[in-house]
Amino acid sequence: MNAIPEHRLQINRRHFFGRASTGLGMLGLASIMNPQLFADEYPGRNAIGGLTDLPHFRPKAKRVIYLFQSGGPSQLDLYDEKPELIKRFGEEVPKSVYPDERKTTMTLGQKQFVTAPSRFEYRSHGESGLRLTELLPHLGSVADEMCVIRSMYTETINHDPSITFQLTGSPLPGRPSMGSWMSYGLGSANSDLPAFVAMTSSGTAKAGQPLYDRLWGSGFLPAKFQGVKLRGKGDPVLDLNNPSGVSPELRLQMLQTLGQLNRQKLEETGDPEIEARIAQYELAYRMQTSVPELADLSSEPKSTFDLYGPTAKRPGSYGYNCLLARRLAERGVRFIQLFHRGWDQHGNLPKQIASQCRDTDQPTAGLIRDLKQRGMLDDTLIIWGGEFGRTVYSQGGLTKANYGRDHHPSCFSMWMAGAGIRGGLTWGQTDDYSVNVAEEGVHVHDLQATILYLLGIDHERLTYPYQGRHFRLTDVHGRVVNELLS
Repeated sequence: MNAIPEHRLQINRRHFFGRASTGLGMLGLASIMNPQLFADEYPGRNAIGGLTDLPHFRPKAKRVIYLFQSGGPSQLDLYDEKPELIKRFGEEVPKSVYPDERKTTMTLGQKQFVTAPSRFEYRSHGESGLRLTELLPHLGSVADEMCVIRSMYTETINHDPSITFQLTGSPLPGRPSMGSWMSYGLGSANSDLPAFVAMTSSGTAKAGQPLYDRLWGSGFLPAKFQGVKLRGKGDPVLDLNNPSGVSPELRLQMLQTLGQLNRQKLEETGDPEIEARIAQYELAYRMQTSVPELADLSSEPKSTFDLYGPTAKRPGSYGYNCLLARRLAERGVRFIQLFHRGWDQHGNLPKQIASQCRDTDQPTAGLIRDLKQRGMLDDTLIIWGGEFGRTVYSQGGLTKANYGRDHHPSCFSMWMAGAGIRGGLTWGQTDDYSVNVAEEGVHVHDLQATILYLLGIDHERLTYPYQGRHFRLTDVHGRVVNELLS
């Protein structure tokens, strides 16, 4: 006699009601209209789809808005002031500071590696006296909300592995993204929108590096925890609207029938990917109403657009995405990730970085102000930063007005604001050339552990079994940087 598969022995509410007289069709309708009906369908998950043992402790943040600046913003020209370098303009950077083995192939063949101090002035802001470049006047107005980390460092030196490392905890593709870990662990406070949303924009300076969908993918976690990308052109989500001639009633009938077939297959095989497919179809049905309402900015007053700047009404722009991030946060979306390209400035950096800052400075500061005036900054964590920093030496020729900078992983700057963060703090120091961390280094895994901590998660305990071992976002590393916390 053949053994009964284990999944058949675990009779739960879905199996029971599926055999009841109401039938699978009514079951499918019920799950679409009231997904919390099946909250305890799988052991270990709560009413909003999160793990029942989370949070591990009281969280300070309910949600995260991660403003990822793709390309590697220059710390020297934005946050890491080095006035003494002006005296060393054009001098060779000592090999004892920057040895050849740490240079990329893009600059290793240069005959000279001359010091390129920033051409931009720094100014003090707020009661804290936080020092920021002149390129960021709007951020200067909210300086006391910001905690600037000058001592970030990573091991990766090229864009794709560095971005992948920053967002998944590994430079190799295949791991779940940070937002997917949040979705898996904490669930969603809004059943009509994804728990994890990603948006992309490009700066006016240049298009920038490609961004692959796996950056908001679920890796080896179930597919239902992957991020949903909102597009900047046309419909925010493809195929969200019903085709011509298909009424909402017909659409619902089709989903009910499809749900029957999928549930029958799920009962036969126990394949979790089928369960994920069912959940995605049902979410898509609910998003047909929620996403158009989300993207309709007609109810926003002029004062809101004044906060975010002149591009806030243009879909696909950084300003528009920042405003949309606030609207998503209001509606309970757990993890919101904005990717803004154009920071990879190997040449003509002064002109390009000034353009990037014009694109991003006001919308970023506007987001902080908007959240604060709505009482949401206290439980929203904002993160700003890229995958690595830039070199102190000039890539290519150097003049007083122009220079370029190559990739640099050994030190770079990021900042956080909002829930649980010590505003007005500058943390960590780099050496005189902004080449190495001199004090209070913060590794990528440390940042990840700290983000999880603010959400009430012990980074060592949020794990998932895969290929014979338990994986986590921080791999086998990471510490919470308590000094950054209020």
